[in-house]
Amino acid sequence: MLKYAKTGLYWFLALEFALGAVTKWWPGDTMFSTAYSLKFADWGYPSWMRFVVGALEGVAAVLLVIPDRRTRFLAATTLTFVLTGAATTHIVNHDPAVESWAAPTHLVIMGILALANWPADWRNLLPAAAGSIPRSG
Repeated sequence: MLKYAKTGLYWFLALEFALGAVTKWWPGDTMFSTAYSLKFADWGYPSWMRFVVGALEGVAAVLLVIPDRRTRFLAATTLTFVLTGAATTHIVNHDPAVESWAAPTHLVIMGILALANWPADWRNLLPAAAGSIPRSG
């Protein structure tokens, strides 16, 4: 039963971040908020930065649903960096709490998931590198 709950959690988070990625790439207002091209400009970033953030969220969303600790670790750490920037942006810009609660909440969740999927051996993190590292023995 716990396995299904964990799988459901990963799928739910992946859908949230996939939706977030779509809204970053969407050219105008969404049903959730004003256009991200305007929001990023208001926050002091170039409007094209939304494409970078959206791409990172989209790739991480796909990696979250792959049932492998390595890919989930990479997804969670990628989103931890993105969400650190998002939470910091909301704090620096004094955004209202109703617009700011999601980033720090998801940051904590991604931090927990990164720790839960921490690789036992860093050589196993990237498969191509694992074969090229000489093993002492």
